[in-house]
Formats: sequence, C-alpha cells, structure tokens
Amino acid sequence: MSSPPTIRPAVEADVPEVRACVLEAYTIYLDRLDRPPAPMHDDYEARVREGYVFVASDGPVFGVVVLIPRPDHLFLENMAVRLAHQGQGTGTRLLGFAESRARALGLPEVRLYTNARMTENLRFYRARGYREIGRRVENGYDRVFLSKRLGPVRDGEEFK
Repeated sequence: MSSPPTIRPAVEADVPEVRACVLEAYTIYLDRLDRPPAPMHDDYEARVREGYVFVASDGPVFGVVVLIPRPDHLFLENMAVRLAHQGQGTGTRLLGFAESRARALGLPEVRLYTNARMTENLRFYRARGYREIGRRVENGYDRVFLSKRLGPVRDGEEFK
C-alpha cells in the first residue's frame, strides 16, 4: 500500500461494502468457534445511521471500525480489514484513528473485547499497548476485554 487509507464516516451507500468487509474478515475464524462471531450479525444500517461506523477506503471499502462513545471511554465494538489488505497497516491506522477520535471527544480511554480464540487479535492489540482487564463469557462468547488509557493529544497530531 503506497499511501495511508482515507478514513471517513460511513454513509448509507457503504453498508453493503461494510457488511462484505466484516463477513470476509471474520470468515477465517469460523472453524475455531462454535458459532459465527457476533460482528457477522450486527445491523450495519443502524450503526451507520447512528454515526458509529468509519471506513478505510480508496474507492472500495477495505477496512471498517465501529466506535461508540460512552461517558468515560470510547468503545471499539468492531474492527475488520479485508483479507487482501491485512498486514499492510490498515488495522493499525484504524486503531490510531479510534484513539485520536477518543481524544477529540475528550475520552481518556479506548475499550474493546475480542474472542479468546482469536489469538491474532489479542497479539495485535497487546502489541499496541492494550492491556487485558477481564475475561468472561457474555452472550455465549468467550470474551477477552482490553483497554488502553490515552495520553493527551500531542503537538502535530490531527484527528482524521
């Protein structure tokens, strides 16, 4: 990938591509889990209407992040990258976008969860400063909860 992807709020016309991106990204986990991952069943039309979905795009959507502001943190509900774009920095850029958005909203922390069997995700988030804050079965899913406290906005950092 020659330049960083553009990350922008999703619009209604993006919903089919958002759904396709999520389905593709999570398909690799189907053989490890006893049922499809929760993001495969989310209502992306509603999430887009609520303003929670952001996409990485250079035309077609190849990355998705769902961010829900809470009173004391930004909840990263889902992040997905199309298989052909994995390993090229898109996930890191989406995560950085989430952290910048939290700071812009005055929120000091990003929280998320992932399935305990999605070991690649655990390594990805831990390598970027996220720490485990709990584990529990929730809605039938074995979830690992992670958090990252954010420092102040640095000079020159911009919210994109």
